[in-house]
This record gives sequence, structure tokens and C-alpha cells, in this order.
Amino acid sequence: EVQLVESGGGLVQAGGSLRLSCAASGLNFDDYVIGWFREAPGKEREGVSCISGGDGSTYYADSVKGRFTISSDNAKNTVYLQMNSLKPEDTAVYYCAADPWMQAFYGSSNWYTTDNWGQGTQVTVSS
Repeated sequence: EVQLVESGGGLVQAGGSLRLSCAASGLNFDDYVIGWFREAPGKEREGVSCISGGDGSTYYADSVKGRFTISSDNAKNTVYLQMNSLKPEDTAVYYCAADPWMQAFYGSSNWYTTDNWGQGTQVTVSS
């Protein structure tokens, strides 16, 4: 059974930073792309960023490029999302997900094809 356990959400002021962690178990880390979606009230779930456990390639949504950095520790089967220069519009529930394909994280149209999800962690950025 695949398990994704998230940690690191919270409340921060605009311009601040948070780091999310996602610890994965029950899967072969090298065979999956692991990353984050977010869902704000009244908005569609959207892909934020992901990293390939196999070759380390990454993807970032345009809205977070230059502010967020994703990384992985393959020895710990853990993915990290460092979020800097946070904005109020980053406020959302952030979900860790694991999928064989990086394309699953692109935009808001493909998330429903992903079977493996964490429980979600709230990120709130105050202005």
C-alpha cells in the first residue's frame, strides 16, 4: 500500500517561507514522479511542482517558478518543497501525490488520473 505523509504547512506572513515534506512508502521511489498539487477554496486543484525519483528532473507551474524549489532525498524516500517569497494567493491545501508520469502534474486537467495522495496540509499566507 502506497502511503504519502506530509508535514510542514502552517501560517506565514506574505514574503515568508515554509518547507513542506512528503515521506513516501510502499512504492519504488525511482519509478515515480512525486510532487505537489494545491487546491484553494473555489478553485480547481492544480499542479504546483514535481520531481522524478529516477532522474531528478523537475517541473514547476509558472506561478511558482523562481520562488519554490523541489528536491528529494532518495535514501529517505522523501520529497521537499521549499516555498519562499510566499504570497496570499499561495494559500491553499497542498497535497502530495505520486504518479508514474510527470504530465499528471501539469495544470489542472490531469490530477484525477493520479491514484496516490497524501492527506493534505494547509498553507495560509496572510497579507
